[in-house]
Amino acid sequence: MPDLMPLVSSHMQAARADEHGRSAELVLRDGVLRQSILALREGAELAEHNAPHAASLQVLVGRVRVTGEDEPVLSAGELHALTHQRHAVVALEDSVFLLTTVTSQPGEPPQDQ
Repeated sequence: MPDLMPLVSSHMQAARADEHGRSAELVLRDGVLRQSILALREGAELAEHNAPHAASLQVLVGRVRVTGEDEPVLSAGELHALTHQRHAVVALEDSVFLLTTVTSQPGEPPQDQ
């Protein structure tokens, strides 16, 4: 398992330099389980998208808002289970988060991400 803290720093630097203010990497893949680290520069957004079968978002640095049903604002250290509806993620300040997803249910092929 990779050490997340160096990834936080390198992806935040990459997001600050990126034209769209984003940087991401799949850091763990185990069957249908995926964990990705994502960095967003303040004001950057992951556009609205469909939710996987199950997902959670843990903010490592910064603050983000998840659009959708209740539009929670999450700060560093907070963990949030994502709903099964379309949503987006907006960085309210420079932020890095760990996204954990389950890409299929038993008997289904994994969804492409």
